[in-house]
Amino acid sequence: MSGARSIEADRQEVLRQASVALGGRPVTFWEVSAKAELDPRLSSHPHPAHHATHLDVDSTLRRWGIPILQGSGWVGCRIGAEGPWVIAPARLRPPAPPPGGQERRSPERLTLELAGLCLGLMDRPDQPAAPAGPGPTRDLTSLPAVMAHELGNRLTTARAALQMAIESLGRWTDVAASRRLELLDDLGQVLEDIDRGTQFVRAVRDRARGALARWERFDAMRVLQSCCTLEGRVLRDRTAVEFRGAVDPIYLLGDPNALYDALVNLIRNAADAAKGAASETIIVAAERGGASLRVSVRDHGVGISARDLDHIFDPGFTTKDFGEGAGMGLALVQDVVRNMFGGSVAVETAVGVGTTVTLTLPIPPQRTVDPQAPRRESAASEVA
Repeated sequence: MSGARSIEADRQEVLRQASVALGGRPVTFWEVSAKAELDPRLSSHPHPAHHATHLDVDSTLRRWGIPILQGSGWVGCRIGAEGPWVIAPARLRPPAPPPGGQERRSPERLTLELAGLCLGLMDRPDQPAAPAGPGPTRDLTSLPAVMAHELGNRLTTARAALQMAIESLGRWTDVAASRRLELLDDLGQVLEDIDRGTQFVRAVRDRARGALARWERFDAMRVLQSCCTLEGRVLRDRTAVEFRGAVDPIYLLGDPNALYDALVNLIRNAADAAKGAASETIIVAAERGGASLRVSVRDHGVGISARDLDHIFDPGFTTKDFGEGAGMGLALVQDVVRNMFGGSVAVETAVGVGTTVTLTLPIPPQRTVDPQAPRRESAASEVA
């Protein structure tokens, strides 16, 4: 515990000295959250003003085209009360020297680069040299990247083969046109699911290297409808999936694939709970209530006992038979809803009657202009 306090005090001292070098301006250290936002962690001042620590990522790092890595650190300050920002990353090595040796960076930027280097070196874990040969630790650390690479190659091959099959089917003249269109539609849905799988594998690979936080504006209703359509086809031999909701777009901020995967977990859990009740339909409903989007998944299955209800979100907990479930589905749903979208998960259940899981997702202010319109230029600055 004393070691953690010592590191915190050392960070504070780095920020304080940078502030002194910058004429007493507040210097802030941020970390990138799962929402791809810069959360202020420390400041050179004990009680900094809001404008000294609140960094508008859209008008700075994103506008400059800087990659925003989840868990990365940044140090910066504002030049003047309403002036531009100067920002530098926390890193383990100094930046490359200027081209031709001619220094063009301002003294403020050089000061923050030095502070970022000090903070980055403080956070470097003291790791022993990796063994030359293969070992259990080395295998564990490289396993996600290896799996993502191998699975990605196979998905690419499968997609190419499916695309060729679709093109061949389109040329078949001995199949009725209506039946051909139905088959092409089915295969098109499979193609979309392969693409989503490829995106997921890419995210796993990126996480193994340092996750790139994805944060974008997307139509949640379109994601929900697409998921229900495809899952209805996947589960059609077991149960039906019905989507109920308005068709008007509702835009959220976050990762659309994360919402899609969360809904897939809920629908498949509902299908597993409804075994033996194939005539019952899984109802996925979406409605807007004030400033929130409520998404519910209802089944008429076995329900959840009071003993198990307190543990359903625990990682690894499952009521399924051995080998049928990993117990990670609801844990992932809760993590996405809380940490990605800032929402909540509620469960209503009755043994022998069924279960309803409801996601409440806050709706950010909706745009009334073309989202592709260029952003208004705001106070710019320098970034290392």
